[in-house]
Amino acid sequence: MDGRSGRRDDDGRAELTAVQAALAAEHAAVYGYGVVGGRIAGDRRKEAQEAYDGHRARRDSLRRVVRDLGGTPQASAAAYELPFPVPDAAAAVRLAAELEDRLAAVYADLVRAGGGVRRKEAAAALREAAVRAVRWRGSGVAFPGLAERAAAAAPSGSASAAAGAL
Repeated sequence: MDGRSGRRDDDGRAELTAVQAALAAEHAAVYGYGVVGGRIAGDRRKEAQEAYDGHRARRDSLRRVVRDLGGTPQASAAAYELPFPVPDAAAAVRLAAELEDRLAAVYADLVRAGGGVRRKEAAAALREAAVRAVRWRGSGVAFPGLAERAAAAAPSGSASAAAGAL
């Protein structure tokens, strides 16, 4: 480990890769919350708007981090494949919870790869995603962000983690 930054001795490649993955996940979340906002019931519209705004801000911040680490920020896709159809408000709530679960997993990876301040910021983002998921779903999980949890919770017919999928 590099004592000054807390990064592993891989010249920051693992950290840059994890930040790029978080940026890609935030791009997908912004897209997904656009769908949620179009289908959500009026009583939860403010919550969806706040999540959308929060993810846009985090996405913009991650773009700066990628540049600071010497990378080129990954661009968003023109569209993303939804993990399941979202025809109504109930499905929109499920999508919002799914988006947050997926973000928690990506931020858990960044916690592992990040050093110092970046690790702290990733842990805060993981916590925020876990809290939002609980609010949307109405229940929580013991260890948000674990890949094993995300795989077990994926609804049937869910999209792969390939580019263009939420």
